[in-house]
Amino acid sequence: MEIRQLSTDDRRDVREWLALPFRLYRNVPQWVPPFAHEARLVLDRRRYPFYEHSDAAFFLACDGDRTIGRIAVLENRNFNRVHGRSTAFFYLFECEDNRTASQGLFEAAFDWARSRGLREIIGPKGFTALDGLGLLVKGFEHRPAMGIPYNPPYYEGLVLAAGFERLDDDVSGYLSRNAPFPSRIHELAERVKERRGLHVPRFRSRKELLALVPKIRELYNRSLGLNFDQVPLTEGEVKILADQLLAVADPRLIKVVMKGDEPVGFTFAYPDVSAAIQRTRGRLFPFGWIDLLIELKRTRWINLNGAGILPEYQGLGGMALIFSEMHKSVTEGHYQHAEVVQISVSNSKMQLTLRDLGVDFYKMHRVYRRDL
Repeated sequence: MEIRQLSTDDRRDVREWLALPFRLYRNVPQWVPPFAHEARLVLDRRRYPFYEHSDAAFFLACDGDRTIGRIAVLENRNFNRVHGRSTAFFYLFECEDNRTASQGLFEAAFDWARSRGLREIIGPKGFTALDGLGLLVKGFEHRPAMGIPYNPPYYEGLVLAAGFERLDDDVSGYLSRNAPFPSRIHELAERVKERRGLHVPRFRSRKELLALVPKIRELYNRSLGLNFDQVPLTEGEVKILADQLLAVADPRLIKVVMKGDEPVGFTFAYPDVSAAIQRTRGRLFPFGWIDLLIELKRTRWINLNGAGILPEYQGLGGMALIFSEMHKSVTEGHYQHAEVVQISVSNSKMQLTLRDLGVDFYKMHRVYRRDL
């Protein structure tokens, strides 16, 4: 058994890194591969904006000529600066059911983090706000929402064997278009808009959305960016996120609450095109983009992934406005099903409200922590 650090400039190493999940999940119908160009981009130290302020290392576990495991370990200096911590993250962990290999991978990640003076490691947690959190521990029979991790059940045993303990859980829930929705929430939302001078424009094109990206970055950083599991976005990172989101966006599903010309809240939903990603194995070129465009029109699923409102509007009916817009996203188009993605179990008030609105929480992802 050999554990070695991947060279991101070595084409063979990169091919081995990218190919491993396809071997591990070749008989798993639920698994959705990442977009191929995005999976490669995170390994590109010259182009990926994370490396402008932070660093990462990638390790492979090899049994002879066969790659059987991998792990990424991240030092997000912006996170540590903002939160006053000395934390590493692990991410992109994939491994056969082999405790020797997984332990070797984690030890390599621990050593790398310790060499940088970091005192704890948390994960799975990725590079950006759109990287799904945690290890799947409930809901293995369901296909994941787009961009949200999927893994076999035995992964938790490998993580616990490396000395990790549970830190937090995030739940995701199913919402049917036909679920009853209290009319009073729409009524309250209309009163809030009138009383506070708010409006929610309807976007018709990606060009209109792109014009708002700089302001949405500022809004995100003010409304969510200082929560423990969030990091304020840089200009380069928000451009990457905008490119990812707009590639599959239905502009009608992006709702931004405005006060005059300034955004004060948002809720993001997008069509789930996972079926097309599975068929094309994540490759958009040369012809995968055609399948993606067809699926954008055909899919009846949307993902509700991200909502926030500035603190001064919370507790004053602002969340009713957000929930009202979320419901409209589900019901105003041809969509029949929605997944509300990754709500922290510590946010009990949000969970209770969503349950009252008909959301059935049927998946759970777990984040782990270990001292170094």
